[in-house]
Amino acid sequence: MSIFHKILRWLDDLAYVWRIELRQVLRDEGVLLFCIVVPIVYPLLYSWVYNNENIHEVPVAVVDQSHSQLSRQFIRMCDASPDVHVAYYAVDLDDAQSLVSRQIVKGIYLIPEDFATRVNRLEQATVSVYCDMALMLTYKAIYQTAMAVSQKMGAGIQTKLAGKYTKREEVINASPLDVEEVAMFNPQAGYGTAILPAVLILIIQQTLALGIGLAAGTARERNRYGDLVPIHPSYGGVGRIVSGKALCYLMVYAVMSTYLVLVVPKFFSFIHIAAWQDLLLMMIPYVLACVFFGLTVSCLVRYRENVILLMVFVSLPLLFLTGVSWPQSSIPGYLQGVSWLFPSTFGVRAYLRLNTMGATLGDITLEMRCLWIQVAAYLGTACLVYGHQLRTTQKHASERLDYLRKKREVRLALKAKGHNTTKTTD
Repeated sequence: MSIFHKILRWLDDLAYVWRIELRQVLRDEGVLLFCIVVPIVYPLLYSWVYNNENIHEVPVAVVDQSHSQLSRQFIRMCDASPDVHVAYYAVDLDDAQSLVSRQIVKGIYLIPEDFATRVNRLEQATVSVYCDMALMLTYKAIYQTAMAVSQKMGAGIQTKLAGKYTKREEVINASPLDVEEVAMFNPQAGYGTAILPAVLILIIQQTLALGIGLAAGTARERNRYGDLVPIHPSYGGVGRIVSGKALCYLMVYAVMSTYLVLVVPKFFSFIHIAAWQDLLLMMIPYVLACVFFGLTVSCLVRYRENVILLMVFVSLPLLFLTGVSWPQSSIPGYLQGVSWLFPSTFGVRAYLRLNTMGATLGDITLEMRCLWIQVAAYLGTACLVYGHQLRTTQKHASERLDYLRKKREVRLALKAKGHNTTKTTD
């Protein structure tokens, strides 16, 4: 057989595997849900929930034990802020805690009895802040408002005590260094802009692993011997099987990835400063690594439910290990080593630096190299596990054929013996 015919045969086998896998994706409700529906709906839902970036007019309760002019000034300034609304005046702390437990308010400002006395004595006074930690956005609004108001009142008191003659001198005395706080790469200082781009990249890996794992679990459950690779005359070697399956999921996620990294950020006005050509070059190794990672993990799946439990369990830890919601420098070394096993670690970092921080392709060379290394590594592991599975399948098929052949020989022998016995008797 010539090289040309071998290539045609290889492509024909690959196309057969691709066709079978695509048919399974479209017919299996679970795979269809995780590979198509979830990547489309989940980012829209999650982005819509946090589209406001910051919340305003968070209701709080005030326990004013001082009943002084300074305490009333503190309350008025908090209520005048855009983030906090003083909704209730509680008699004591127990009354305020009851309001929090019933979710009427989200936090408490407790002004102690000696608040004004300590300020007038030029001593440091305190205001206790209690927050409902169920939602970090409300905690941020309540706490930062109290800090801003206390700093503003402190600067006013310091100005009065300075005894300066001009307004400029008073400003310099209250604030010798004029500091302007600017949130880097997050102008709105919002949760959505900080976290959701990383979630979009993580969705690609998790849904791919879930979809491929469900398809593998279904193949094993439907096969009597638990084989992942069915026997068919058109199947070739393990390379054609892995390539055909990978091509199927790569085609599906070429569309899903384009939607996640280009359409969703534009639709919800997230930071989007990278050119689509750069994003395409970054996403190619990432999607390939995720596909081969999913194929490798799928060979460990015995039942459909196993992969769901596994990937849902590791989703939140993987988000932390990317260094987005927790500083990368604070992650222990052994956990960083674990994070290098997952394509999402380098994919999220590369995407954020490229699309949010204004980096160039040259600035993410390290992440790109790591992703290509993962592509090669997981391609090798996928070929190894599928090769083992193919040999197991062929062994089971051979044993089955031997069993059927022996059974047929016994049946024919019994039939012939019965025929001879009948003839002798006659």
